[in-house]
Amino acid sequence: MNVAKWLLLTILMLPVAELVVFVAVAASIGFGWAFLLVLGTSLTGALLLRHAGGNHIARVRVAMNEGLSRTSFSALQADGAGVATLFAGFLLLIPGFITDVLAVLVLIGPLRRALTGAFGGGPPPPRRADGVVDLEPEQWQRVPEPVLPDRRNDARKP
Repeated sequence: MNVAKWLLLTILMLPVAELVVFVAVAASIGFGWAFLLVLGTSLTGALLLRHAGGNHIARVRVAMNEGLSRTSFSALQADGAGVATLFAGFLLLIPGFITDVLAVLVLIGPLRRALTGAFGGGPPPPRRADGVVDLEPEQWQRVPEPVLPDRRNDARKP
């Protein structure tokens, strides 16, 4: 079987597996507690997406406004931890214990770094003992800070 068929089979079997795990957890701790746990993790996923995703989406908007130049697109690609956090937020948002465990595994620092390295993050730049990252001159570029409009007077009309 090729990868697409395995992925499709996994996606189709996930709700059944989640239901089986939910029934097992509900039998162990009670239906009410299991239901509250699923609601709590979904709420946590929504809050994680709102908090972490807002910054990432703002950077995407700035890059789109700049016309997706080569530098802005590479800056978005370099943010593997932000993408991993967004992915974990989506997994937490899906109700079920299997996706919650996967989300927690993605949120663990060393595992997240391994996943971003495995999915195209590349090797991290070399670090010196004092925590400074040395990059070659062609690997960095100064990017001006985006200027946001001042809307303080618009929100509070006297």
